[in-house]
Amino acid sequence: MMEIKNLKKTSLYDVHVKLNAKIINFSGFYMPVQYKSSLEEHMYVRNYSGLFDVSHMGKLIVKGKNSKKILQYLTTNDLSKISPGQAQYTCFTNENGGIIDDLVIYCLKHYEYLLIVNAINIEKNKKWILKNKKNNLLKLIDFSEKYSLLAIQGPLSIVYIQKLTSIILDKIPFYHFKIGDLCGIKNVLISNTGYTGSAGIEIYVSNKYVKSIWNNILNIGNGKIIPCGISSRNSLRLEMGYRLYGQDISENITPIESGLSWIVNFKKNFISKDILIKQKKSGVYKKFLSFYINDLKVCIPRNGHKIIDEYNNIIGFVTSGSYSPIIKKCIGLGYLYKNYSKITNMFILIRNKKISIKIKKLPFIKIKKVN
Repeated sequence: MMEIKNLKKTSLYDVHVKLNAKIINFSGFYMPVQYKSSLEEHMYVRNYSGLFDVSHMGKLIVKGKNSKKILQYLTTNDLSKISPGQAQYTCFTNENGGIIDDLVIYCLKHYEYLLIVNAINIEKNKKWILKNKKNNLLKLIDFSEKYSLLAIQGPLSIVYIQKLTSIILDKIPFYHFKIGDLCGIKNVLISNTGYTGSAGIEIYVSNKYVKSIWNNILNIGNGKIIPCGISSRNSLRLEMGYRLYGQDISENITPIESGLSWIVNFKKNFISKDILIKQKKSGVYKKFLSFYINDLKVCIPRNGHKIIDEYNNIIGFVTSGSYSPIIKKCIGLGYLYKNYSKITNMFILIRNKKISIKIKKLPFIKIKKVN
């Protein structure tokens, strides 16, 4: 592809090019969108295993005696519920309750945390943490460009990766992690996490080792692990209803509005707590929804498509959409401008065509967890 100024490259960029991946600009990085077929990659993850380079994600270390106290105040979930070896999904909120970023926090040790943040929000998150650190008892280190992140997702993932490590992978509970050897490399963080809904792990390793690990994983898979790009990653996360920052959630949308109230703990104090309590009690806010389309002849719902009622009144908007190869329907996420609970017939406008949608509680598909 044509070089674009100021775009960053992961340590595996040359590997992706050699594998003939289609490269695009994603969150300021040259990223592989697909290698062969995004449909084939999607189905490999659901049936076998797929290997993703997601090294563009931000990796921040927050440590010091004040670290837990500050992070507890900055995030909506209850950080006191995790201890060393555990991880937690949460979000930063601004003074108005909007989502600054959604992130995963790993508790490395007491008073030391690894924050995995969205690539487009790295600098914003750093500024927000430093603005609220209050004193010098907190230290922030940005390891984003020094460490790589690989995601191996699919029902066979643990079977094959187990051959490369002495860590007993199926003994790592969901949202837990271990640090140990992988491919002869020490101090590799392996976590039971992912963004696809399928069983799998994520690996954090120094950039200098990531090419070796990438090649070892593909070789050990013997054709049952294939490289996958962000296109299949997107359709996979949509089948689970996982939100994407910048599309499904933003600083103009609160965790209550986005259906993420399960990561909001009102028993503790955090920024914008009073606003979110008021919003939840009033019931007056944008309402998140997930839907599917029965008609396979129509186009895929896209970000910005309008949601209307049977009288053509605009009542909401689409944020994400894709074709689900598993349920063989077009699926989507979006918002209603308010809680139109009495409306039973909803439609989206695609190329001026009025397409009926059916509301579906998430996730769109059910996947049995390994542990």
